[in-house]
Amino acid sequence: MRTGPPRTHAQSSALVAAAAALAAVAVLALPQPAGAAESSPIGFGAGTTGGGSAPAVTVSTLDAFRSAVSGDTAKVIRVNGLIPLSGQVDIGSNTTVVGVGSASGFTGGGLRLKEVSNVVVRNLNISKPVAPADGITVQKSTKVWIDHNSFSADREHDKDHYDGLLDINHGSDDVTVSWNTFKDHFKGSLVGHSDNNASEDTGHLKVTYHHNLFSNVYSRIPSLRFGTGHFYNNYVSGADTACHSRMGAQMLVENNVFRSTKIAVTTNRSSDVDGFANLRGNDLGGAATEVSRVGTFTNPPYGYTAEPASSVVASVTSGAGTGKL
Repeated sequence: MRTGPPRTHAQSSALVAAAAALAAVAVLALPQPAGAAESSPIGFGAGTTGGGSAPAVTVSTLDAFRSAVSGDTAKVIRVNGLIPLSGQVDIGSNTTVVGVGSASGFTGGGLRLKEVSNVVVRNLNISKPVAPADGITVQKSTKVWIDHNSFSADREHDKDHYDGLLDINHGSDDVTVSWNTFKDHFKGSLVGHSDNNASEDTGHLKVTYHHNLFSNVYSRIPSLRFGTGHFYNNYVSGADTACHSRMGAQMLVENNVFRSTKIAVTTNRSSDVDGFANLRGNDLGGAATEVSRVGTFTNPPYGYTAEPASSVVASVTSGAGTGKL
């Protein structure tokens, strides 16, 4: 029971206002629920804005899409429906491409980001990219955010029938790959296309992968040559070889979960020069590791929060893929 003189009306009002302010601060301080869509990329791709606040244009045919994504002026393109492709469509700089709903996107081919910058690709279904087309190719490009997409193919064909789901090459830089699903494929995500491309790739190919699901993808999760890769809070299930660091690449593999996977991390396969890797906080689930050279990349040059491996499966399975924006 309160003792002393009664509070004045002004004092009571001030106390109520102060309590409300504290409550508001407390709410703002609460972390976002796992899988809540970020409004901007975390990682090496930070600062990528795409078309920003440019007026959105909705397209539902291939011709309309090709026209809408060309050029380097700021633009936001909404893809409504599933559009068949043969080969790839080139995307201009300063572009956001986003799918409408959970089932819009492309099948049979993919998108190419060549010699461009500041591109966002979100909420697209990209399936069965018949070789030589990748689902998405990032080539000689910078500032790219690949977020909340669903990539898939099948394992019923020869391993070379489809090309990569997401390949990043030719000195590309500052890329974040977040909250995507990659399913039913042989060759997931190749970063650095060749052992013979050191002159172009050394010092580049800086890529962050976080909160992605790789399910029944045989290898290249990712395969990284020459570059610097941060692979954290991903869920890998059903792989033969997952993270592959080669040709002097530096990879930090942090707080991921591996299930039904033969080799979680390797640095000494397929290339003449080994890569480097640092591992911390992972749940390997019985998977082996082959780390011939421990790397020096331990502190990424950006702010991020890696959740513990114990919560990754729940976060990724509920939050990754299309329809979650």
